[in-house]
Amino acid sequence: MKSDLQTNSSLSILIVDDEPNIRKTLAIALESQGHLATSAANPADALERAGERHFDLALLDLRLGSESGLDLLGDLRSLCPWIKCIVITAYASIDTAVEAMRRGAFDYLPKPFSNDQLSLLVGKVLEIRALEQKVASLQDRLKEVVPEAVLESKSPAMQRVLLMARQVAGSDASLLIRGQSGTGKTILARLLHSWSGRSLKPFATVSCPTLSAELLESELFGHARGAFTGAVRDYPGRIAASEGGTLFLDEIGDLPPPVQAKLLRFLQEKSYERLGELKTRKADVRIITATNVDLEAAIEAGKFREDLFYRLDVVSLLMPPLRERREDILPLAENLLAFFARENHRRILGFSKEACEILQNYDWPGNVRELRNAVERSVLLCEELMVSIRHLPVKLKAPDRESQPGDPVTMEELERTHIRRVLASSKSIEQARCILGMDSVTLWRKRKKYGL
Repeated sequence: MKSDLQTNSSLSILIVDDEPNIRKTLAIALESQGHLATSAANPADALERAGERHFDLALLDLRLGSESGLDLLGDLRSLCPWIKCIVITAYASIDTAVEAMRRGAFDYLPKPFSNDQLSLLVGKVLEIRALEQKVASLQDRLKEVVPEAVLESKSPAMQRVLLMARQVAGSDASLLIRGQSGTGKTILARLLHSWSGRSLKPFATVSCPTLSAELLESELFGHARGAFTGAVRDYPGRIAASEGGTLFLDEIGDLPPPVQAKLLRFLQEKSYERLGELKTRKADVRIITATNVDLEAAIEAGKFREDLFYRLDVVSLLMPPLRERREDILPLAENLLAFFARENHRRILGFSKEACEILQNYDWPGNVRELRNAVERSVLLCEELMVSIRHLPVKLKAPDRESQPGDPVTMEELERTHIRRVLASSKSIEQARCILGMDSVTLWRKRKKYGL
């Protein structure tokens, strides 16, 4: 879960003090520096606020009426593991300072203190939160276990995509990344985030086909406890967790109609409600989506909202399949080979000439993802200095012969082969549709049926 940083130079701060004047004074001072301040008069209110939103910093008075602020430290850190707590008190002593630090306080500020003292500590927290966000982003990228070279390209088509991506990365416009499965749409989305002004904020990914409509709505917008069976606690949702950053919705074409309507409203108004809750919330999140299906055909088929499509398709980026950027196949394969050799502690210098020819001539229907898997497999099997033909997957060496008219196969198999060939040789879906003599909806259904 990520924090609720508002901008690159601001924090979301919770002030917990039982004196109204102190709460007001601190809030004014912090907001004048560009921070977002929320106040609470007692531990119960503080925990309620922490359950509603995410905080980077808590300014916590040691004495809260008859209660101790130290007792609140653990509960706040449980709700917000990233939160930094600064204990403030007029009853300073070595013992209380030591106890506060032992319980996880970030620092200790005795009253009376100046604005400069407060600003200095808040500045330290701001620096640490920025570093934590950067580390978290790097860790997320490492989890993908994909070398950066995946999007390096000598292909003019791919270079045009990357150039346009850099041009639009700094805007807050919604982006739609199109392309076949395995072409690197998720990696491009991460690059867009890293090139944007939101790069130090969270980047979250939701795969739309993997969840039911209800669970997907909860994952995106959150839910209140008891909203449905199994909702035993409040869940803020990915939009809240991505505050100030980017939310990437993969395979947006599979978004259920009820969730489409709610996403459209969020794109228009930046507001939403959690499941089981009437309270309207706001969020500053950039939406990037990706799809491998023909959304225009889905609109004609009544499966996707046209108004949502135009909201998402402000800028469209089309990732070319690997077979259309053959000049990239061997450089990609060599970079992947070096990467997996290091990962598996193997000394492998490259591919044999015969292996290079096979890699270069294969059509790679699974695109970069299939190439990555093939190279990783080869590294695991190779105990020599060079990867040879025998280390490559069998399907690369002897691809299955496609069905021909007159073969003892069904009409469906012949139709699938013909449609696949036309799609592979056409410059666009529209051109393929005209060659095949099909309307958009029929072609979309055929592609879905045959997995094309």
